[in-house]
Amino acid sequence: MKNIIGSAIIGGGVVATLLGAGIGHADTNDDRFLVALKSEGITDHVSPKHAIEAAHTVCQKLDNGMTPTQVANDVLNSSAMPAYHSGYFVGASIKLYCPRYMSAVSGI
Repeated sequence: MKNIIGSAIIGGGVVATLLGAGIGHADTNDDRFLVALKSEGITDHVSPKHAIEAAHTVCQKLDNGMTPTQVANDVLNSSAMPAYHSGYFVGASIKLYCPRYMSAVSGI
């Protein structure tokens, strides 16, 4: 049930990210990614480097055939982030590290 309810919330998080919400002007994709997460109150309790590595893992999962919603559900189920933050994290990852998948989330 968590996945079904979460999918709707996750979709909103992905779309908000892709529309540009919360991404300010920064020098590098890593900086922009961290600024985007911080703007939504998302922090990685391990380190910023860990968050960036996790974002690259999002792209790898998409490269391996998962859909953005499946990846967001995976983030939701394997982290302490709520559904909206999980979707936002995946959306920010796509926007900044693997924009080739932006069309895959345009219909969410």
